[in-house]
Amino acid sequence: MSPVFQKKFLILLFSLGWFCADAQQTQIKYLSGTGSDDTVDWEFFCTEGNKSGEWTTIPVPSNWELFGFGKYNYGHAKDEERGKEEGLYKYNFDVPNDWKNMQVKIVFEGSMTDTEVKINGKLAGKIHQGAYYRFDYDISRLLNYGKSNLLEVRVAKHSANTSINKAERHADYWIFGGIFRPVYLEAKPTQNIRRVAVDAQANGTLNAEVFLHNIGRADQVTAQVMTLDNKPVGESFSGKVSKGSDKVSLQSVIDDIKTWNPEDPNLYKVKFTLYARGNPVHEMDTRFGFRTVEKRDRDGIYVNEVKIKFKGVNRHTFWPTTGRASNKTRSIEDVKLMQEMNMNAVRMSHYPPDTHFLDVCDSLGMMVLDELAGWHDAYDTEVGSRLVKQMVTRDVNHPSIVLWTNGNESGHNYDLVPLYAEYDIQNREVVHPWQPFNGMATQHYRGYDYGSGTYWHGHKIVFPTEFLHGLYDGGSGAGLHDFWELMWNKPRAAGGFLWVFADEGVVRTDQDGKIDTYGSAAPDGIVGPFHEKEGSFFAIKDIWSPVRFENIDITKWFDGSLNVENRYFFTNLEECSFSWRLAKMPLPNGLQNEEEVSGTAAAPSVEPGHKGKIKLDMPADWFNYDVLYVTATDKFGKDLYEKSWPITLPEDVIAVMMNRKEDGRAVTMTETGNSLIVQAGSIEYTIGKNNGILEKVVNSNGEIPFVGGPSLSAGEVIFESLKTRMEGDTLHITSSFGKESRMKEFTWTFFPSGMAKLNIYYVPKEYDVDFHYMGVDFNYPEELVKGIQWLGRGPYRVWKNRMQGVEMAVHQKDYNNTITGVPPLIYPEFKGYHANLYWAKIESKEQAFTVATSSEDVFLRLFTPAQPEEIFERTAPPFPNGDISFMQAIPAIGTKSNEAENLGPSGRKNIFFDYGPYDDWRLRSKVMDLYFDFSAGQ
Repeated sequence: MSPVFQKKFLILLFSLGWFCADAQQTQIKYLSGTGSDDTVDWEFFCTEGNKSGEWTTIPVPSNWELFGFGKYNYGHAKDEERGKEEGLYKYNFDVPNDWKNMQVKIVFEGSMTDTEVKINGKLAGKIHQGAYYRFDYDISRLLNYGKSNLLEVRVAKHSANTSINKAERHADYWIFGGIFRPVYLEAKPTQNIRRVAVDAQANGTLNAEVFLHNIGRADQVTAQVMTLDNKPVGESFSGKVSKGSDKVSLQSVIDDIKTWNPEDPNLYKVKFTLYARGNPVHEMDTRFGFRTVEKRDRDGIYVNEVKIKFKGVNRHTFWPTTGRASNKTRSIEDVKLMQEMNMNAVRMSHYPPDTHFLDVCDSLGMMVLDELAGWHDAYDTEVGSRLVKQMVTRDVNHPSIVLWTNGNESGHNYDLVPLYAEYDIQNREVVHPWQPFNGMATQHYRGYDYGSGTYWHGHKIVFPTEFLHGLYDGGSGAGLHDFWELMWNKPRAAGGFLWVFADEGVVRTDQDGKIDTYGSAAPDGIVGPFHEKEGSFFAIKDIWSPVRFENIDITKWFDGSLNVENRYFFTNLEECSFSWRLAKMPLPNGLQNEEEVSGTAAAPSVEPGHKGKIKLDMPADWFNYDVLYVTATDKFGKDLYEKSWPITLPEDVIAVMMNRKEDGRAVTMTETGNSLIVQAGSIEYTIGKNNGILEKVVNSNGEIPFVGGPSLSAGEVIFESLKTRMEGDTLHITSSFGKESRMKEFTWTFFPSGMAKLNIYYVPKEYDVDFHYMGVDFNYPEELVKGIQWLGRGPYRVWKNRMQGVEMAVHQKDYNNTITGVPPLIYPEFKGYHANLYWAKIESKEQAFTVATSSEDVFLRLFTPAQPEEIFERTAPPFPNGDISFMQAIPAIGTKSNEAENLGPSGRKNIFFDYGPYDDWRLRSKVMDLYFDFSAGQ
């Protein structure tokens, strides 16, 4: 045995706990690497396409396209466009001489797609068909023990079975070829335990089925439950081997167990030993958890007698540089990212995952829907029957798996449904995604409050296995708040699964490393191809936080008490920890420095599903700070979410900013043609006499091209007159408008300091008519912008139906022209609507300048985001004219499959209706106050 293989062999034995002084253990020898981060080169020949026609080498496991071979295809490709190349593999390996009297199998964890295996020139067995399933061959009689052996594998990525191609490869995802999961030898004594199945209920009841091979003289199987660090739990128990039977059933009740649930994923292992006439023959153990899953028709899904709401996401096994080949480190990272978003469930779309992903879900606590492949078409019954068995028998003992899904979106073969119960000792329920089936309404992408006597308004458990289909910046977190509150409050709603975890952008080795999302087909993730976090990531984290604080205004009467809701299912809030901090925000140009004080708060005892209070012991001068932050942390030390509340209002910040030393000179004004020239301190402003619009700004360093406003974002403007008046050393210029004009009045006020104020009265385009946005616009050359620093909620942009996930703070970001989901990806995106503006410094290649507001709830619009080549109107909300805008209403964003208005109340257009019993437009208008600092040297 080579040193490399010996090392891998020993590592696996220790990790599986298969060392025993008495019984023989299963021995493993990897022929490939253990994952995409640990590969072994094999000889390789590609029959067609790129780098074909010659023998070379390739890492195994891998998908060959990612190493420059064959042809890339997305699953929507026409048949004549599809690569149908085959890959030929060769690998020489040694087998220990002491394996001669053992059963030796070669095991493939996954190979795309039809796989023929030869050992020393002889077929190991029938060609295996089906990509995502473990299969093996008994090759004991084909091996040269103590000598070199030749493994030859032929893999055809296009299957000879039509139903397999339709189920696995005519699909909305990238399709690849190759041995993409590990390959290893498995050696057992000739009398051995073939596999085990465990059903461990939350009450401590444990049933097990032990399947045997070549029973011979074997007469008994014993079992011992143990902790993961090998401490016995309860007494051992046993079962007799019946003559002529290859299965032994064992039963026991284990006292004082800790159950598995997604918030407390307690795991055990059970060691099985096969005996023959009192002598141990073979030993095997498996991890498991004590937990009970129950579907109660017309009610919900229960785990350990607790009704669950699934906060789930769909996940492909995918990485841009390795395709479907993965590794355990990647699985851990994926699950941790999901849990960072406060998710508790994941659906395996649209095929069974690597076993290490399920291991991680077991350990970290994620509920899993394990899925038989079948995107829009099902396997035929012959093939499907074999693949159901391979999937279920491989995955049966994972406590994280709570349901099976029998294909996806019409890819359901009803003949296969009884087989799940046949192979699953736990008898988990079977789901048909996008179909009312088995008491569950799983339809995809139904609208908010959809259904007449069905779905939200029917009697089945509402359980959408896909909803809020992401695309670019749409879906996912956008609309989730409305959906989740609906799901939380509907008794028969069991939660659901967002589409999808990550953009499926593959590195094209045939296109100089371009990241390809197949147009609009695959940029639909919450994170990017390399797991770059999009704005929806943080919105979901906020919305799905199990600790919910009341959204209040912090006023001078605040006594430090906050109402809190516990949306955990198993955890009392006293198991969490809470901290707070008060921050003074820095102001532009050094007007105020940052300052912070912090502390902890006692965790209240609040049972799951209940509400309580948390008390913050803050200093007496707390009201002198600008922002309050409270962070909830779970019992494992993971931050659930940090909530921020402004204490200081925009008008308070403006008072500090305006408290500047005047230069002692009064503001002056002169007229030239159609313009008014205003000299305020060192700043010269030019105002149009025929519209009141800012035409030019010049300071001691030159011109600042921030002009063209205030221009009404929507609605007719009928200019009527312009008046000026001096009030002490301050100049006011008021523009008035006609009765039918939507702009009613705005007044420029210029101060001796050089500062300018703009007071605006305006109304929407039409009363009592829905509209996308309202506000005022200015022009500024985009090519001059370097970045922005601002006080408000950020750093990500918002939409009307995605206001969550942004924090009150001073933020900084450089200019970028990112199209969400379209490489190159630089997040957060620079352009878009930004919530709760206080002030913003526009950083320029020429001169920086500052804008601010004393009005609450103003959105800062920064330019118009670029659009992808393939535009979806649903995910391309409108933007007003101009470049930089100050908005008091913004649009919502839709999903790939739904308009925004179908996603809930916050997805609907804006409405502003305020006639009242009076006819004074000042009382009926929207009012906004803006401030501008164009001083040099910022």
